[in-house]
Amino acid sequence: MKDFFKMLGATMLGLFLWTILMSLFAILGLAGITASEGTTRIDENSVLRINLNGTLSERSESNPLAILGAADEGLALDDLLMAIDKASKNENVVGIYLEGGSLSGTPAMIQELRQALVRFKADSKKFVVAYADNYSQSSYYVCSVADEISMNPSGTLDWHGMAAEHMFYTDVMKKLGVKMQVFKVGTFKSAVEPFINTEMSEPNRQQVTSYLTSIWNNTLKEVAASRKLSTDRLNALADTMLAFSTPEMLIKEKMIDAIRYKDEMRDELKKKCGLEESNRLTFVSPNVMARAEINIEKKDNCIAIYYAFGDIVDDAGSSLMGSTGATIAPAPTIKELEKLMNEDDIKAVVIRVNSGGGSAYASEQIWRQVSLLKEKKPVVISMGGMAASGGYYISCNASRIVAEPTTLTGSIGIFGMIPDVSELVNDKIGLHYDIVKTNMHGDFGTQSRPMNDEEGRMLQAHIERGYDLFTRRVAEGRKMSQDSVKVIGEGRVWTGEQALKIGLVDELGDLQAAIKAAAKLAKIDDYCTDTYPAPASMFENLLGNDEEPDFMETQIKNMLGEWYEPFVYIRNAKNMTPVQAKMPYILKIHN
Repeated sequence: MKDFFKMLGATMLGLFLWTILMSLFAILGLAGITASEGTTRIDENSVLRINLNGTLSERSESNPLAILGAADEGLALDDLLMAIDKASKNENVVGIYLEGGSLSGTPAMIQELRQALVRFKADSKKFVVAYADNYSQSSYYVCSVADEISMNPSGTLDWHGMAAEHMFYTDVMKKLGVKMQVFKVGTFKSAVEPFINTEMSEPNRQQVTSYLTSIWNNTLKEVAASRKLSTDRLNALADTMLAFSTPEMLIKEKMIDAIRYKDEMRDELKKKCGLEESNRLTFVSPNVMARAEINIEKKDNCIAIYYAFGDIVDDAGSSLMGSTGATIAPAPTIKELEKLMNEDDIKAVVIRVNSGGGSAYASEQIWRQVSLLKEKKPVVISMGGMAASGGYYISCNASRIVAEPTTLTGSIGIFGMIPDVSELVNDKIGLHYDIVKTNMHGDFGTQSRPMNDEEGRMLQAHIERGYDLFTRRVAEGRKMSQDSVKVIGEGRVWTGEQALKIGLVDELGDLQAAIKAAAKLAKIDDYCTDTYPAPASMFENLLGNDEEPDFMETQIKNMLGEWYEPFVYIRNAKNMTPVQAKMPYILKIHN
């Protein structure tokens, strides 16, 4: 027994010492993280290396696992754009090295990244070269801007065109005994189709064909200009399954310029940097470059860039793990916009919108705050991957709207969905209900029965009033007649290029174009920019807060990949508010 207590004491002492040791490591790690968040000096003859592998997100977030040395930089568009801009101005950076890979993201976000590289070449006159073992179509689209494109002798280049894939749950729901009760306004408002159809309706197929063709034509046009090829030839190559072609054929077709192994590519980079073969290349990552020192004097005049991306929800708690995930909720958004409205140094606000919509009620509340902000200072919308349905609702009354040519926008329409699980509950599971009620509609929304005709008529009338309000908001903001808005509304999705022609946006351009438009409206030439809301701290990312996605949510999203969105979409269907302003759901645009 005496030996037992000795062993127990030794074990407890060991655990105690281990806890202290790990706490010290944590403190040192936190100090390192804090230090790394400061500015960084860039060495001479540095090359900005951008690895185009992974999913492109709208905004960067801190990684709490960095403390354990498990940090994954990821692909955040805001960091990439800032890094490219700073690399253009930093005399120690001699060029950019693009590593092709399997890049995914919305077409407009990828297009914005490519435009930043085009601007880098024009402004800095520095080199941009690309290399890959395997180019996905999206990464090749970005890399096509390079002065020279190289590929591994055993590599592949995918160039196949585009396709939009939709997922339908109707037959699965039928087997489970669940029926979706749908109410909508808009011929093209097809967000409800996955729950009532087994294939796309003709109006939906028409709109998808239209915007997909617009996106693909933009891709062809830009790659053709960079590679000095015709769009017809590029289109013909897309029909040949180019991924199975030899590197020699790719050179012949002018899709690439050289075939090299990775060590040969390093030697080529050294030559471009003016280094001897024995010298070591100095690469800098976008994450480090974005935080590099730059001599920008803080100015009294500032343009605020406010990021609003994700589903529009009534409140927090709409993601897979129950946290906010990537959402736009009225309370935190209104609070932040009020601060920007009352800050004298902020002369204009650019709202970066990347959302397919969501709650019509929440969209109306945010629309109101944007309108109040506009009364005090210019508000410019910068549309990212999508600003559709509720995303367009919150944008429509801005002073000016700037969209990428491939942004998905419009989708001006309203719908409501309420699941009827009475067959599942009563017949398949065997649960039975008996209800006593004081009024005719006292049991509205019960799981024991579907809605009756009168309840359906009342909900449809409610949806139609919501659509009337939505189209009125657009008409007021865009200075159009409400009848004209209804003609281009009907829930139809447009690309930014198409939206410009019908008056839904004012100009085509990226975030920089939106900032310049805001400065012009504010009548200021000398200004600084600040981003809002402030990034979450490491611990907020780990645990989640009211405005930022938690770290575990992000990891699950990364793990599920393209299946994350449909999984969450189904999970949250039962919690949706009755009236939704949301664009049709697309499982994936194959790009």
